[in-house]
Parts: sequence; structure tokens; C-alpha cells
Amino acid sequence: MLDLAIRGGTVIDGTGAAAQVCDVGVRDGRIVAVGAIDDSARRTVDAAGLVVAPGFVDLHTHYDAQLSWDPSASPSPLHGVTTAIGGNCGFGIAPAGARDADYIMKMMARVEGMPLAALEAGLSWDWRDFADWLGRLDGRIGINAGFLAGHSTIRRSVMGDDAVGGRGGPTQVAAMAEVLRDALRAGALGFSTSRAPTHHDGSGDPVPSRAAPDEELMALAEVVGQHEGTTLELILAGCLSTFTADEVDLMTAMSLAANRPVNWNVLGVSALNPEGHVSRLAASATAAARGARVVALTLPHSMRVRLSFLTGFVFDGFPGWQPVISLPVPERIEALRDPAVRARLAAGAASDEAGVLRALSNWGILRIDETFTPETAPFAGRSVSDVAAELGQDPFDTLLDVVIADGLRTGIRPPGAGDSEADWRLRTEVWRDPGVIVGGSDAGAHLDMMCGATYSTSLLAGVRRFGGLALEEAIRLLTDVPARFYGLRDRGRVAPGFWADLVVFDPARVDHGPERTVDDLPGGASRLYADAVGIERVLVNGVDVVNGGRLTGALSGTVLRSGRDTESVTVRR
Repeated sequence: MLDLAIRGGTVIDGTGAAAQVCDVGVRDGRIVAVGAIDDSARRTVDAAGLVVAPGFVDLHTHYDAQLSWDPSASPSPLHGVTTAIGGNCGFGIAPAGARDADYIMKMMARVEGMPLAALEAGLSWDWRDFADWLGRLDGRIGINAGFLAGHSTIRRSVMGDDAVGGRGGPTQVAAMAEVLRDALRAGALGFSTSRAPTHHDGSGDPVPSRAAPDEELMALAEVVGQHEGTTLELILAGCLSTFTADEVDLMTAMSLAANRPVNWNVLGVSALNPEGHVSRLAASATAAARGARVVALTLPHSMRVRLSFLTGFVFDGFPGWQPVISLPVPERIEALRDPAVRARLAAGAASDEAGVLRALSNWGILRIDETFTPETAPFAGRSVSDVAAELGQDPFDTLLDVVIADGLRTGIRPPGAGDSEADWRLRTEVWRDPGVIVGGSDAGAHLDMMCGATYSTSLLAGVRRFGGLALEEAIRLLTDVPARFYGLRDRGRVAPGFWADLVVFDPARVDHGPERTVDDLPGGASRLYADAVGIERVLVNGVDVVNGGRLTGALSGTVLRSGRDTESVTVRR
């Protein structure tokens, strides 16, 4: 007898094969049959008119901390994600423990936008090492989750304060290699690092990994190659603009040293700059010519960023703004009331020294995305220029008046490139490049700026709205492609023997709802959140974690461990 029979759905198996209306049988957490099934079942789901697909695989998240207080990894499962990989960009919460907790929390708060109050209230920080921390998640999570070992965290655990700006000597590099080796033995899925110029710690200094010379990165890459089922992830300065020849050489050399692919985050694609992605994708071709593999993660939508004066991230990059943004909230509000301070801030934002941020100083084009008081409610969803005209005020003064009335919580959205049909057409072309994988959600991070978990429903909604990409291919991009890239065993397809990670959704409705602020984090902290539309049911290892579009609370997820749950994806035979 089957544990579950999903009957009459349109099965899209993840491989790109044509959809077929048939049944799916599940027993002991695995798919045992796909086709016409006569076996009886303890439970039956009628999927007529719905698509039955593999669960979506998100290769780039930062759920390391959130899983401690929210084992569901919400809202990702609502959007069909059944497997998520954390520990990206060189950041993680293990192996660091109590000794380094204060530094790691402040670094994560600054660089990944996780509220410090939530990290302080939601984590125990009493684990001994990576194995101890990973073991605490066994049997206690709602999705399948695996984690890379983060360079900055490893470096801090070995070098202490010297990790920031310090060049590790041979003894320290050997110690880092041993810490990484221990993490990989415990099940870490690989190694991640960052040289991104935007990555700073809680004190405003470059994160530890940015001080590492090439030799250190190569030594750690070699360790990765010694362990089954591992991979490499990184972010460099060129990921944000254009790679230098040295950066391409580094990625290529790390891939060859580990005999593993390297993936980087994130490739933006926009019809407003149709050639902007070409030079960065050339890194993949160069690496391939040398026998290596370098792959870009890319989003199916534009970068949707929301700003606020509460966190001040991005605004603190304006010349002269940091001293004001760093003030405690009550003092910051008083400073922002002062006409002299306003004049000084406006001048700094409009100066040549503001660089690319200077475009934000055209205050009128900003949109007031969300407000938090009855006084400011009439302004939500309107441009600053529109509100300023209504009030007969200067746009900058108008913006600050609204922000102050909201206690600095106002959500402010810069104008974006948008998600036009032209953008969609260009992106679908890019997704066919072997050097590209759809991903890069950053779910679990930048909680005040975005809800990255919507990337999967955004892709499916694009298929519904614009066409030009078969639904079978869209599902393959979300499932089998990332699963095979990370060597996930028996995941990413609807096929006998594979784990029953499944998504049942309505192709005529699938989408995501608007972002909104919810106050559900430890310590009373807030985050941006978005519901899904049309995702009816999500199963992880054969158990419903979403039913009727709602989380069930089931904790059927598996902690993915390298070697056991992954196999090596190599770049040379």
C-alpha cells in the first residue's frame, strides 16, 4: 500500500520532458511510481488541473541563523522551495561559538541585513564546532538544508581580531585548512568566500575574508577537493561590475585546485543594458577553455530593493551621512528634524563624491512603499514628488517628515529597471547559457530590504504572463539544474527512487503577493515577507509542509551532508 497517491495531476518531472497527466505514488518518503497507479493508498490527493513538479532547489540562501527560531524557513516553502543551501558569501554561524558570537552577530547584521536583536535573542551560540551546530538541526527543520563553510567565520575562529585585515601566516592557514576539513567531515557542502567591496563587518571594516591572499584561497580550495560531494561559492568585486583578468584567473585556479565548479552571485540582466551581462559571462568561457567551470547565479526578476532610515543601509554610503545614520534612533530623529543637518545631508548626497549613489538624491522619484502610522497612511504607494506637491514642500523635507512620523520605519523604494517583457525575453536567452543557473535569492538575508524567497514564483509567473519559455523548461531551471550542479542525490526530479520533494500548484494563478513588514522575529525585530499565490501543496520527503497555501508545521526536512546526500561534481575526469 502507498502512503500517498497524488492522482490526475499534470506531472512535470524536472528533466525538461513533456508534461503528462498521470499519478505519483509515494512510500516511506520516496517516489515509488509515476504513471497509471492502481495501488491503494492511505492518503489520496486529487491534483486534477494542477501541476505536480519537483520541489524547487535554492542554492543561495542565508537561513543559517533563522532555522534556529523558524525551522520552517518561511516563507520559502510557501513558494515551493524544498531544499535550500546556506553558508554563502563566506558567512555562517559555525564553527564560531561563544567567543566570537558578538563579532559574528554584528558582521551578519551589517553585511546580510539580519536584525541584531533577532540574532541575540534567537541563537544560543554554545555549539563547540560545525558538527555540533549541524547536529542540532537534525530532525528539527521543515525543509532540506545544507550549508557551506564560510571563510570569514573560519578565519575569525582561527585568527581572532587579526582576521580583519591580517595576512595569515603558514601556521594560521594550516589551522584554517584543518577547521575547514573538520567542517567538511561533519557534512559541510563546500566552502564560500567573499572579496566584495560592499562587505563590511559591524565596525565598518572589510570582512575577514577580504584580507585573504590568493595563496590562502588556493589552500582552502584544495581541501574542498579532498572531500566527496563538495563545491565552491564566492563573490568578488567583478560580480558587481566586470571581472578583472586576475579575478577570472583566481576563479579558474580555485576550480582546478578543488576539481569542482565555482558559482558566483549575482548576475543582473536588464533590457535597459542589454550587453551589461556579457563581459561577466565571458569568465565562464575563459574558465572552460582552461578546463575549469565557473557559473553565475542569476535572478528571474530585477533587483527589488527597499530602503529605510531605520537601518540606514545604502544611505550611510552618502558622503557625510554615516555620523547621523549611526546615531541611536531617538537622537537620529532629532538630528533629521534639524534644518542645518538636512541641508548638510542633501549637499552630501548631491555631491560628486556620492558616485553611483548620487542618483538617489533625486528624492522626488523615490516611492513611499509602506508606512506605519495613521498620519502617513495616505502617502503609501505614492512618489515623494507627488506627496511633496500635495503638501507644497521640498521633496527632501517631505521625505524626512514622513520618515520621522513613522519612527524611521518607512519603506522607501528606488525606481527599478522593472520586469518588462523585453527584460523577460533577454533573461530567458541568458538562462540557456551553460554558464548560468537561476538562483541567487539571498532568502533569509537583507530582511529590511527585500524578500528573496519570491524568486521561484516570480519565474513561474513570468512564464504565465509572457510565455517564450516552456513550463517544462522553467521547472527544470528551478529543480534538476541546481540539484545536479550541487550533486544532490535523488532530488530534483519526479521519478521512482527520488525523494518525494514535490510542489503542487495552479499554473493559471501562480505568483507571489506584495512584500509587507511583519514583526515576527526574536527580540521583536521585523522583516519583509511575501505570500505565494497558487502554490497549493508542498511536500518534503513525502510529508506536507504546505497545505492549502499555509505552513503545516511539519518538520520532515533533512540536514544535507556532503558525501552522504551529495556526490562530487567534478570538472575533470
